[in-house]
Amino acid sequence: MRRLAPLLLAAVIASPAGAAETRMPPRGEESQAHLVIESTTDFVIFEPILLAFQRQNPGVTITYRELTTNEVADDVAAACEEDRFIADLVISSSIDQQLKLVNDGCALPLGAEARAGLPDWARWREELVGLTFEPAVTVYNRAYFENRRVPESRFELIDLLRESQDFVGKVGTYDIESSGVGYLFAFQDALQASTWGRLVESLGRNRARLFCCTADILDRVADGRLLIGYNVLGSYALQRIESDERFGIVLPDDYTLVLARAAFVAKAARQLELAENFIAFMLSAEGRDILSSEIRLLSPIDGPERLAALAASGSADPQTLRPIAMTPALLVGLDRAKREIFLEQWRAALPAGSVAAGEE
Repeated sequence: MRRLAPLLLAAVIASPAGAAETRMPPRGEESQAHLVIESTTDFVIFEPILLAFQRQNPGVTITYRELTTNEVADDVAAACEEDRFIADLVISSSIDQQLKLVNDGCALPLGAEARAGLPDWARWREELVGLTFEPAVTVYNRAYFENRRVPESRFELIDLLRESQDFVGKVGTYDIESSGVGYLFAFQDALQASTWGRLVESLGRNRARLFCCTADILDRVADGRLLIGYNVLGSYALQRIESDERFGIVLPDDYTLVLARAAFVAKAARQLELAENFIAFMLSAEGRDILSSEIRLLSPIDGPERLAALAASGSADPQTLRPIAMTPALLVGLDRAKREIFLEQWRAALPAGSVAAGEE
């Protein structure tokens, strides 16, 4: 187990309230170009890197459209089919949906600079690239576990949920029907190990509560309404823990899933070069520093090393980090028949939970 130690960083708390649009005028100059980004990441999270990009490109206006993963997928698919402009750049944490959009011909090829330095798992077909390095973590209420052993793996979590009645109604995870990233994590869990069936059974027996968003889970774990949050986006948890030590973070030591928020330039983009420049900036040394130091999204290029620096033990075992590769295998989980079978198994095991609005 690696419990992540707090660092001195101003936290950004994610609490999206649905789709929103933010227009960022150019910095002290007349607008010379207009970049439109459609994204699932909260604007307040992405703002530092947007501002840094504008400092390098002072004549650029940016419109940032924030939607849920399912909304982005539906919005872009409809625009793609109609060959209609919706955005220059599309960024989503639901990388399986992104890969499907690219596979359906909704993206333009990227230049070499917009793919430079990326590992093979974080890019696909010269059109889709991963911009971040975000582990799926377990969070726990520190007060409850002050004199108790924290579950270090899924095996220990399953045992804990079976042995104690304390967790009835006190475990939270994503509602995988409303959260694209939640579905992605759950489907990948089912592929990774034999623990999935027992874990879902344990979650159901303890009447786990289901949420659309990381922020809702973190809020409840922090104040004790929940004692454990499972498969939480580590980037959001890392930001929050800097100002709120009521919860702790664990990288499961059996394996830790890692996703890279995926980006592509839309087929009908009006600012192809500017969109490519934004991707290249995020992958640059300056962009990676902002991702890692200011907004804790990390980068596929140096994410393992940056994550290791955050671990209390001083190391995050690379053998347990399992990045979700951008390959056609991701499309299996989106097959309509397979998805429905998977969701039926989920519904049978877990009761309907409380679902908050918004999504990261």
